[in-house]
Amino acid sequence: MSYKIRGQHVTLIEERQTFQSDQWAQMPVAQFSLDEKAWKVYWQDSKGKWHYIDDIDPNGDFEKQLKIVDEGHNGMFWG
Repeated sequence: MSYKIRGQHVTLIEERQTFQSDQWAQMPVAQFSLDEKAWKVYWQDSKGKWHYIDDIDPNGDFEKQLKIVDEGHNGMFWG
């Protein structure tokens, strides 16, 4: 796992070694956006567009939002 920070956005990235290669693939898992002192969680569609997950309430505690993603939120992040 790794992350990228760009402005008010933190993107959580899963890194895996590609099959029979020394190359590494990066797959975005979730994006967190700080908006009015609360973190919102987003998912990415197959075209690379991020969408707000409205059933995850914005929260000022980043670690709580990260835990929701880690736990999978109804299979949304880890299938």
